[in-house]
Parts: sequence; C-alpha cells; structure tokens
Amino acid sequence: MLLFRSEDHLDRWLAGRAPGATTSISTLAKLAAAWWGDRLSPDWRPHTREQNQAILKGLGLTSSFWDLA
Repeated sequence: MLLFRSEDHLDRWLAGRAPGATTSISTLAKLAAAWWGDRLSPDWRPHTREQNQAILKGLGLTSSFWDLA
C-alpha cells in the first residue's frame, strides 16, 4: 500500500504507468473498521468470503481488483 497526498502526486509517481486499484484514505479507514472492527469481540468469528465481499461492495469497491472470488 502506498499513500499519496493527491491525484497529482500519484500521477507523478506513476510516470505514465497504469495505476492499480486506488481509493481514498477515508474509504480505507472505513474498510479497516468494517473488516476488523469486531475482531476483539469475545464471540468473534471470521467473516465469510461473502460477508467480506459485501463489505467491499458497500464501500463501492467493486472493480475486479476487489473481487474475492
């Protein structure tokens, strides 16, 4: 994972190369909270692939990069 200050910063770093998946830091924070937010619960169980895919979809992360199948 790489963090950039702006789209312009990303473009300069890419130097003409095609970008991979990108998302904002706020979406990344929401993803972390949804993915791991219940991890310390005494009755925690790992999420199913379907549950994790629903988390990604709910955050608008729907490109092929985010496909867990």
